[in-house]
Amino acid sequence: MKILMVFTSHDQLGNTGRPTGFWLEEGAAPYFVFRDAGVQLTLASPKGGQPPIDPKSDLPENQTPAMARFKRDAAAQKAFASTLKLANVKAEDYDTVFYPGGHGPMWDLAEDPVSIALLESFYNSGKPIALVCHSPGVLRHVRYQGAPLVKGKHVTGFTNGEEEEVKLTKVVPFLVEDELLRLGAVFEKMANWQPFSITDGRLITGQNPGSSTSAAQALLKLMAVEVAA
Repeated sequence: MKILMVFTSHDQLGNTGRPTGFWLEEGAAPYFVFRDAGVQLTLASPKGGQPPIDPKSDLPENQTPAMARFKRDAAAQKAFASTLKLANVKAEDYDTVFYPGGHGPMWDLAEDPVSIALLESFYNSGKPIALVCHSPGVLRHVRYQGAPLVKGKHVTGFTNGEEEEVKLTKVVPFLVEDELLRLGAVFEKMANWQPFSITDGRLITGQNPGSSTSAAQALLKLMAVEVAA
């Protein structure tokens, strides 16, 4: 099985002057879930190379076992430092795609024609897609059979309440929860910061950083069913 992971290349938090990027847990935890399952992994980002890590995600209070493992794992660090350019990646070369979150994707991947076309290509060819935390917002321009891909689908993502807690409601280009609702999705959520992921057909979404492991496991489970079928 071949899984593509797509990271942000965006490193500026709106016009705050503060840095952003991808959330380290949301990259590291799924990476190890997939690697431990013996999956062939390819990492990509719009600019290629090392995607920016949100420094807030690496603060002492945000440390997780997957992050500690990542810092001891030279192979993992090398993989993250050498992502392919997204424009050079083709959906037909992979079985599925996983988008880690962090605030970065809301600026670049959400509006990136290459990312939009890639997600549509995966989904149109009957392959599952998985997105966690802020990355479900990347689906805002993604269409399926003439309508928003998320229309009528049960989804989750970073909630308005969580965005309020991190005090970035006025900084982000849009609110993930509001945007998915606007597109006609059925938005579900747990309490702030509770791990939660949903599988609706071939679409898997996770609510927040703590949901990245369960979303990755759900994708493997779905792929196993597809392989069995």
